[in-house]
Amino acid sequence: MSLELYRRKRSFDKTREPEPGKPLPGGRRALFVVQLHHASRRHYDFRLQVGDALKSWAVPKGPSYDPAVKRMAVEVEDHPVEYAGFEGHIPKGQYGGGHVARFDHGVWSTHGDPEEQLAKGHLRFELFGDKLKGGWHLVRSGKPARQPQWLLFKDKDAYAGTLEADDLLGDVAAPPAADARRAGGGKPARRKLAALPRRPGRKRDWARLAAALPDARKAAAPDGPFRPQLARLGQAPPDGGHWLHEIKWDGYRILATVREGQVRLWSRNAIEWTGRIPDIRAAVEALGLRSAALDGELIAGAGTRDDFNLLQATLSGERNGTLAYVLFDLLHLDGIDLAGAPLLERKALLERLLDANPGHLAYSSHIQGDGDAAYRMAGEQDFEGIISKRADRPHVAGRSDDWRKTKQLASDEFAVVGYTAPKGSRSGFGSLLLARPDPEHGWRYAGRVGSGFNDVLMGEVTARLQGGVRQPSVHVAATDTDLRSARWFAPRFVVEVFYRGIGGQGLLRQPSLKAVRGDKGIHALADTDQAEAPMHATRGGKKATKKVTRSAAPEKTAKKAVRKAAKKTPKKTPKKTPRADATCPLPTLSSPSKVLFPDTGTTKQDVWDYYRAVAAHLLPEIAGRPLSIIRCPSGTAKACFFQKHHTAGLELVSLVQLKEESGNNADYLVVEDEAGLMELVQFNALEFHPWGAHAHAPDVADRVVFDLDPGPDVPFAEVRKAAADIRRILADLELESFLRASGGKGLHVVVPLNPGCDWGLTKRFAHGFADALAASEPHRFLATASKRLRNKRIFVDYLRNGRGATAVASYSLRARPGAPVAMPLSWSELPRLAKAGAFTIDSALARLKRRRKDPWEGIERVRQDLARWAQQE
Repeated sequence: MSLELYRRKRSFDKTREPEPGKPLPGGRRALFVVQLHHASRRHYDFRLQVGDALKSWAVPKGPSYDPAVKRMAVEVEDHPVEYAGFEGHIPKGQYGGGHVARFDHGVWSTHGDPEEQLAKGHLRFELFGDKLKGGWHLVRSGKPARQPQWLLFKDKDAYAGTLEADDLLGDVAAPPAADARRAGGGKPARRKLAALPRRPGRKRDWARLAAALPDARKAAAPDGPFRPQLARLGQAPPDGGHWLHEIKWDGYRILATVREGQVRLWSRNAIEWTGRIPDIRAAVEALGLRSAALDGELIAGAGTRDDFNLLQATLSGERNGTLAYVLFDLLHLDGIDLAGAPLLERKALLERLLDANPGHLAYSSHIQGDGDAAYRMAGEQDFEGIISKRADRPHVAGRSDDWRKTKQLASDEFAVVGYTAPKGSRSGFGSLLLARPDPEHGWRYAGRVGSGFNDVLMGEVTARLQGGVRQPSVHVAATDTDLRSARWFAPRFVVEVFYRGIGGQGLLRQPSLKAVRGDKGIHALADTDQAEAPMHATRGGKKATKKVTRSAAPEKTAKKAVRKAAKKTPKKTPKKTPRADATCPLPTLSSPSKVLFPDTGTTKQDVWDYYRAVAAHLLPEIAGRPLSIIRCPSGTAKACFFQKHHTAGLELVSLVQLKEESGNNADYLVVEDEAGLMELVQFNALEFHPWGAHAHAPDVADRVVFDLDPGPDVPFAEVRKAAADIRRILADLELESFLRASGGKGLHVVVPLNPGCDWGLTKRFAHGFADALAASEPHRFLATASKRLRNKRIFVDYLRNGRGATAVASYSLRARPGAPVAMPLSWSELPRLAKAGAFTIDSALARLKRRRKDPWEGIERVRQDLARWAQQE
């Protein structure tokens, strides 16, 4: 319903209700409000902001905290967002005449598009109010009615209980007696405000655990924000086993402090954000700590580059995304100062603290010693880059060489020092003039940015560009005719800009706005002393040298030690970690009710039960092979991460030491039995991706995998046809192949090799096969990974056929909506397959129960290799 219906029902010269049409204030989250309305019938009005309006329902009995109680909610007309602040009397004779009092208000969020969910008839959401908290559902009723009827009920979460809305009226304004009698009969008894629901935290002696860390000491709780540690920008990840490498989350740096149980949240430059992100405040409160200092990044979605826009839109109220706080450092815990402890020790304690995974908190995992692999993985998953940190060092406030960042696409922060006039149909401004600190001139002109703005951002930025003079306010060493009519002012605010290198005059090449950094002030740029300037030119630009004033001796010494260690031949036999007894009992499952797939409600217990049921089928696919996993500690809707190295805490999973491309040796995960598999499930592993080789012979490939990845608008029928064609061509080469539905978008064609082949030959075969296919039918196939070129074509992904590359295992879950499963198929099933994600955690088990024969039966007995192809090469 539009606001026009709201307008038609009211006479605004007779009622104080807000009239639609006022522009929404910027910079606030999507809100909800619940109002107690004594009209012709007493009821609660339940309203959720979706875009520029409040979706509204009349709930006669009000919300209940009991998940078994489903309250009728009658959908009514949309209301303007300003209505959330309305209280008081609607005159008799006007629509809804009677008394309105605000019962509760706050912000709300949901996974996915709320309008799509409402259209489908089921909205799952979270409320962050003073009285209404946690997860809720609105489900459309199938009963015919004049107005759409829904059911409002509580999710089964930690807040669920027996409270009713009427139990929480102690602070709600009472209606006039006449309104009360008309609406419900008699004067309502005033009730004492019942105890509000609180999420229980785990009881553990964190002070004792914190005090056991090296160089920990007793200290008072933090009083206000602390100075965070910052990273320098580099071109490549540093080498050495003393470095750990984390995802560079694309969000806002947030510092959390707890003092006497009270949580406060701060931006990097000490601006308080506690009121802006109540969902994160509630999640930190749920840890039940007396005092703490936590460091992390506020993200939306998975925290990739593409999710940054969702984060900004959520914080501004344009969208209703779910936020998460990804934590990567712990500096104080229950009276113990941990800043002096080594980072690796601090992170291990942080991971234990977050083991229960309270909602909206996530642990930022890491890869130790293999920065190249971490950087490659970050690029494959569309993250901005990685942060490399010295694992053995204490916390050092400010910027230092102990933290390094390596970005996939160059971006940097600049001060806005002016603007050019708009051209054509554009209004406001043409482009922003940018500057960066300069040791000689104070500030130096760096270029201008005019792309990357939407209409809302254009309006907000234009409002900040008042004034200015013709004379440049910074040093300008470049020639740019458009600057003759520009307006200049002193550095005013900070923006972050993507760019593709530095031009000959020192100006940014192809800049595009990434964000207006309201969380950072001008002093944040000035304090860097150019520390964040790239050490080398970024890709696409001319090489530029830069002197970096720092000691290189420790780094050179470390590199020599790594090169010396790399000359030793690594052992290839998987090493068993110590176990309690020979029977290898399964690990204990923790947090069984934690929801890992929010769209289906699939819990950790469901995932555990699934992997127990398919273990006999999955283990032949992964046992004895180096393994990569995808872990989702807070569920698939939040940050997941990739892991391939063995880490502390794994007791039932084996490891194999392998040499990596960097020359370093690293301990890789190897699962040998069901106990090891289930230990990884307990560690929130959802996906299993094995090598195409065994751990005892890592240089011998025994599988070739062609992943058919369709571009947009490619019908699945075309993917099926492509798989059948590839099978036929392989058969012409006397190679038998097998079929797998990936659980994602495409299909896998798998070629077993027995005896195996070296990786060089295997990779040449896979690449050559894909190139030949693309050359023969360029309108159907593509052999390059560029997404830009993939439209209406199928990328034949041969990149999974190199040493260290992986492909998802048959029977593995996928960390995607719907809990899909990668499923092996017989070729006879291909014509009937509807989509690559046709099998889910539920239907996969049903399929196994009725299946008479394994479609991949005998794959291990197929004897074939690439010798025939190599002879033709």
